Amino acid sequence: MAIVEPTSTWKLLEERLAVTVNERHRQVLEIVIAHMKAEAVPDLDGLMKTLVPEPNYHFWQFGQDVGPKGWDGVRDYYAAFVASKSNILEFDLDRLLVDDNCVVTEGYLRQIYPGAYAAQIGLPVEDPAADYLISFRQLLLWPVDEAGLIVGEDSYHSGPVEIRKLSFDELPREYVELVYPGV
Repeated sequence: MAIVEPTSTWKLLEERLAVTVNERHRQVLEIVIAHMKAEAVPDLDGLMKTLVPEPNYHFWQFGQDVGPKGWDGVRDYYAAFVASKSNILEFDLDRLLVDDNCVVTEGYLRQIYPGAYAAQIGLPVEDPAADYLISFRQLLLWPVDEAGLIVGEDSYHSGPVEIRKLSFDELPREYVELVYPGV
Protein backbone atom coordinates (compact mmCIF):
# COMPACT_ATOMS: atom_id res chain seq x y z
CA MET A 1 0.00 0.00 0.00
CA ALA A 2 1.26 3.47 -0.88
CA ILE A 3 2.48 5.80 1.86
CA VAL A 4 0.24 8.49 0.37
CA GLU A 5 -2.39 8.27 -2.35
CA PRO A 6 -2.79 11.75 -3.89
CA THR A 7 -6.02 10.90 -5.72
CA SER A 8 -7.69 10.26 -2.36
CA THR A 9 -7.47 14.01 -1.78
CA TRP A 10 -10.34 14.74 -4.17
CA LYS A 11 -12.08 11.33 -4.14
CA LEU A 12 -14.80 12.29 -1.65
CA LEU A 13 -15.45 15.54 -3.53
CA GLU A 14 -15.81 13.69 -6.85
CA GLU A 15 -18.17 11.19 -5.21
CA ARG A 16 -20.30 14.06 -3.90
CA LEU A 17 -20.17 15.83 -7.27
CA ALA A 18 -21.48 12.68 -8.98
CA VAL A 19 -24.71 12.78 -6.94
CA THR A 20 -25.12 16.56 -6.63
CA VAL A 21 -27.90 18.12 -8.69
CA ASN A 22 -27.70 21.67 -7.30
CA GLU A 23 -25.77 23.60 -9.98
CA ARG A 24 -24.21 26.05 -7.54
CA HIS A 25 -22.99 23.23 -5.32
CA ARG A 26 -21.55 21.52 -8.41
CA GLN A 27 -19.72 24.75 -9.29
CA VAL A 28 -18.10 25.12 -5.84
CA LEU A 29 -17.12 21.43 -5.76
CA GLU A 30 -15.62 21.59 -9.26
CA ILE A 31 -13.37 24.59 -8.50
CA VAL A 32 -12.03 22.98 -5.30
CA ILE A 33 -11.37 19.72 -7.17
CA ALA A 34 -9.52 21.66 -9.89
CA HIS A 35 -7.44 23.41 -7.20
CA MET A 36 -6.56 20.13 -5.47
CA LYS A 37 -5.53 18.50 -8.74
CA ALA A 38 -3.36 21.49 -9.71
CA GLU A 39 -1.66 21.27 -6.31
CA ALA A 40 -0.88 17.60 -6.89
CA VAL A 41 0.84 18.13 -10.27
CA PRO A 42 2.09 20.83 -9.16
CA ASP A 43 0.79 23.42 -11.64
CA LEU A 44 1.38 26.95 -10.34
CA ASP A 45 -0.59 28.64 -13.13
CA GLY A 46 -3.40 26.11 -12.77
CA LEU A 47 -3.58 26.78 -9.04
CA MET A 48 -3.74 30.52 -9.53
CA LYS A 49 -6.51 30.18 -12.15
CA THR A 50 -8.80 28.74 -9.47
CA LEU A 51 -8.48 31.89 -7.31
CA VAL A 52 -10.05 35.35 -7.21
CA PRO A 53 -7.78 38.28 -8.22
CA GLU A 54 -7.00 39.14 -4.57
CA PRO A 55 -7.17 35.93 -2.55
CA ASN A 56 -6.67 35.89 1.20
CA TYR A 57 -5.51 32.83 3.06
CA HIS A 58 -5.90 32.37 6.80
CA PHE A 59 -3.62 29.77 8.35
CA TRP A 60 -4.24 29.76 12.07
CA GLN A 61 -1.24 28.79 14.19
CA PHE A 62 -0.96 29.54 17.91
CA GLY A 63 -3.80 32.08 17.65
CA GLN A 64 -2.15 34.01 14.80
CA ASP A 65 -3.13 34.24 11.14
CA VAL A 66 0.03 33.48 9.14
CA GLY A 67 -1.60 32.91 5.75
CA PRO A 68 -0.54 34.75 2.60
CA LYS A 69 -2.61 37.72 1.41
CA GLY A 70 -3.22 39.17 -2.05
CA TRP A 71 -2.30 37.83 -5.48
CA ASP A 72 1.45 38.26 -5.06
CA GLY A 73 1.51 36.84 -1.53
CA VAL A 74 -0.49 33.76 -2.49
CA ARG A 75 1.49 33.23 -5.72
CA ASP A 76 4.74 33.46 -3.73
CA TYR A 77 3.33 30.95 -1.23
CA TYR A 78 2.50 28.47 -4.00
CA ALA A 79 5.80 29.07 -5.80
CA ALA A 80 7.58 28.15 -2.54
CA PHE A 81 5.31 25.10 -2.19
CA VAL A 82 6.24 23.95 -5.70
CA ALA A 83 9.96 24.61 -5.07
CA SER A 84 9.82 22.70 -1.75
CA LYS A 85 8.92 19.48 -3.58
CA SER A 86 6.45 18.66 -0.82
CA ASN A 87 3.41 18.33 -3.09
CA ILE A 88 3.25 14.53 -2.77
CA LEU A 89 0.39 14.46 -0.30
CA GLU A 90 -2.92 12.91 0.60
CA PHE A 91 -5.77 14.69 2.33
CA ASP A 92 -7.76 11.69 3.58
CA LEU A 93 -11.16 13.27 4.12
CA ASP A 94 -13.77 11.98 6.49
CA ARG A 95 -15.96 15.09 6.46
CA LEU A 96 -17.22 17.20 3.56
CA LEU A 97 -19.78 19.98 3.70
CA VAL A 98 -20.97 22.00 0.70
CA ASP A 99 -23.20 25.03 0.43
CA ASP A 100 -23.64 27.87 -2.06
CA ASN A 101 -20.56 29.75 -0.87
CA CYS A 102 -18.14 27.28 0.70
CA VAL A 103 -16.72 23.79 0.77
CA VAL A 104 -15.53 22.47 4.14
CA THR A 105 -13.11 19.54 4.24
CA GLU A 106 -11.74 17.73 7.28
CA GLY A 107 -9.43 14.78 7.65
CA TYR A 108 -5.83 13.72 7.96
CA LEU A 109 -3.27 15.43 5.76
CA ARG A 110 -0.31 13.14 5.08
CA GLN A 111 2.56 14.78 3.26
CA ILE A 112 6.08 13.73 2.35
CA TYR A 113 8.69 16.38 3.07
CA PRO A 114 12.38 16.58 2.23
CA GLY A 115 14.00 16.80 5.68
CA ALA A 116 15.79 20.09 4.94
CA TYR A 117 12.50 21.78 4.00
CA ALA A 118 10.72 20.31 7.03
CA ALA A 119 13.45 21.71 9.29
CA GLN A 120 13.31 25.08 7.51
CA ILE A 121 9.60 25.47 8.32
CA GLY A 122 10.11 24.47 11.94
CA LEU A 123 9.15 20.81 11.99
CA PRO A 124 11.23 18.77 14.45
CA VAL A 125 13.16 16.39 12.21
CA GLU A 126 16.43 14.74 13.22
CA ASP A 127 18.06 14.34 9.80
CA PRO A 128 17.76 17.13 7.20
CA ALA A 129 19.11 14.74 4.52
CA ALA A 130 16.24 12.26 5.06
CA ASP A 131 12.63 12.29 3.89
CA TYR A 132 9.68 12.35 6.27
CA LEU A 133 6.02 11.48 6.34
CA ILE A 134 4.27 14.16 8.36
CA SER A 135 0.60 13.88 9.32
CA PHE A 136 -1.78 16.53 10.63
CA ARG A 137 -5.48 16.59 11.43
CA GLN A 138 -6.77 19.49 9.32
CA LEU A 139 -9.98 21.39 8.70
CA LEU A 140 -10.15 23.65 5.63
CA LEU A 141 -12.82 26.13 4.64
CA TRP A 142 -12.80 26.95 0.93
CA PRO A 143 -14.96 30.08 0.40
CA VAL A 144 -16.07 30.58 -3.22
CA ASP A 145 -17.24 33.86 -4.76
CA GLU A 146 -20.29 34.43 -7.00
CA ALA A 147 -18.19 33.82 -10.14
CA GLY A 148 -17.12 30.40 -8.86
CA LEU A 149 -13.53 31.21 -7.87
CA ILE A 150 -11.87 30.38 -4.56
CA VAL A 151 -11.56 33.42 -2.27
CA GLY A 152 -8.86 31.79 -0.12
CA GLU A 153 -8.42 29.05 2.42
CA ASP A 154 -9.09 29.09 6.14
CA SER A 155 -6.94 26.36 7.64
CA TYR A 156 -6.97 24.92 11.13
CA HIS A 157 -4.74 21.99 12.05
CA SER A 158 -3.67 19.96 15.04
CA GLY A 159 0.06 20.28 14.53
CA PRO A 160 1.95 17.12 13.67
CA VAL A 161 0.34 13.91 14.91
CA GLU A 162 3.08 11.84 13.26
CA ILE A 163 6.59 12.58 12.01
CA ARG A 164 8.18 9.47 10.57
CA LYS A 165 11.51 9.15 8.83
CA LEU A 166 11.08 7.16 5.61
CA SER A 167 13.49 4.73 4.04
CA PHE A 168 14.27 5.26 0.36
CA ASP A 169 12.32 2.07 -0.46
CA GLU A 170 9.16 3.57 1.08
CA LEU A 171 9.22 6.67 -1.13
CA PRO A 172 6.62 6.75 -3.90
CA ARG A 173 7.93 6.81 -7.47
CA GLU A 174 6.49 10.32 -8.04
CA TYR A 175 8.41 11.66 -5.07
CA VAL A 176 11.68 9.97 -6.11
CA GLU A 177 11.35 11.41 -9.64
CA LEU A 178 10.66 14.87 -8.21
CA VAL A 179 13.31 14.97 -5.48
CA TYR A 180 15.93 12.57 -6.82
CA PRO A 181 15.79 12.90 -10.62
CA GLY A 182 17.96 10.40 -12.44
CA VAL A 183 18.06 7.90 -9.56
